[in-house]
Amino acid sequence: QVQLVESGGGLVQVGGSLRLSCAASGRTFSRDAMGWFRQSPGKDREFVAGITWSGWRTYYKNSVKGRFTISRDNAKNTVYLQMNSLKPEDTAVYYCAADSRSTTVVPLISGEYDYWGQGTQVTVSS
Repeated sequence: QVQLVESGGGLVQVGGSLRLSCAASGRTFSRDAMGWFRQSPGKDREFVAGITWSGWRTYYKNSVKGRFTISRDNAKNTVYLQMNSLKPEDTAVYYCAADSRSTTVVPLISGEYDYWGQGTQVTVSS
């Protein structure tokens, strides 16, 4: 069974940090582009960060640039999202996703991804 399982979410104060992990199982994702998305109540799911299979290229939503860092460890089949200087507007359910058809390109649209995790809640309190 192919699975993506996120962890590391929680409640943090403004300015704090969290590190999300996304562990993949059931197949190797080392050749897939990987992305992090988030969704808050009443809003569409939005792209947050993405990384190519090699890790050489990363992409970020403008509002998280300089605060969030995406990385991956292909040996562990795991992708990470380090989130620093968190703001209340970062509050959302965060999802990781894999696009098995992309290696050197990171899709920004959720519909391009074919594997999804169940999500982990991040709440930033003021």
